[in-house]
Amino acid sequence: MLSILDRYFLRELAYGVIATAVVLLVIFSGGAFANVLQKVANGSIQPSVMFEVLGLQMVDLLSTLLPMSAFLGTLIALGRMYRESEMHVLASSGMGPRGMLRPATLLAVMATLVVGTVSLWLGPLSARTADQVIAAANKSVIAAGLDAGRFTELPGKGGIIFVDTLSRDGTVLGKTFLATDRTDGNGNPQVRVVSAKSGRMYQESDGQNRFLALYDGWQFEVPLAADNWRRMKYERNDASLSSIVDDDEDTDPAHESTMAQLFKAGTPEALGELVSRFAAPVSTLVLMMMVLPMSKQAPRDARYGRLLIAVLTYFLYVIWQLIARAQIIKGHLHTSVPVWILHIVVFGVAAWYFWKQNSPRRIKGAA
Repeated sequence: MLSILDRYFLRELAYGVIATAVVLLVIFSGGAFANVLQKVANGSIQPSVMFEVLGLQMVDLLSTLLPMSAFLGTLIALGRMYRESEMHVLASSGMGPRGMLRPATLLAVMATLVVGTVSLWLGPLSARTADQVIAAANKSVIAAGLDAGRFTELPGKGGIIFVDTLSRDGTVLGKTFLATDRTDGNGNPQVRVVSAKSGRMYQESDGQNRFLALYDGWQFEVPLAADNWRRMKYERNDASLSSIVDDDEDTDPAHESTMAQLFKAGTPEALGELVSRFAAPVSTLVLMMMVLPMSKQAPRDARYGRLLIAVLTYFLYVIWQLIARAQIIKGHLHTSVPVWILHIVVFGVAAWYFWKQNSPRRIKGAA
């Protein structure tokens, strides 16, 4: 059963973590939105699924954002309590700094469980779902802007298309009218008009080029500077749509794999991904331990001095993890032991410093 002071500590710390998480989420979402907009501009993501992909990417990003929020939010909340002498008043009433261990531990456990859920399951699931949404959108003419009952410009092809009906997934077309500008073999401009009773959309085996397969219709080729137009009846006529621009730079198959697939793979990339996923919840515990001694300050201390030191320490801790993961992926390290040693050492140093910071001081010359 939590006491009144425990509930007060827990509420103050939780408010600090939530407020920091919201601020960081806004900052990170700006960068993620710019990245998605760039992919929409180069054609690798359809505009219709832009916000859905952005939301899924933000969920995946929580495994990185939440440990940082727990660290900075707790640091800011405890720093405020030290500066406003709340901690000194509590210490004079019999509750020393060690009294905040229970609410801080409870908050750390809850944050670790949330980060572990996101890192081990929800984040990779969101990454896989985002790729599936993008792939499904690239296969659908609905996502490309086509809608039944109205004329639509063919993306990047200089023509228009009209269909009277369209299946729910956007792959099967009803009666279709297609008009495009083209140039014949002699360089003369002409208009090609195609009608069909039905059609469907499909992709090449490499998934890059998209086509409309039109069935049972007529094709008219009308030169703009002559009267020798042609009419052809066909059973099937394929028309190309804009190609899909595959952005491979952000593709990480290991990150989109399930835990079972990573354990089964046994490759350096899989080991590096496993280290990264397990490091997120463990780092949350280590950071919560670090924040306890680093938050202590006198009322007259500089307000952001401790915060600057804490941020630098956080980045050093994260950078060493990233270096170890990179060495594992490159094959220079065949085990994750150095990463776990790093967590243990940092946690041990923080715990020792907190204990030393709050142990009774010995009077010089006392027996």
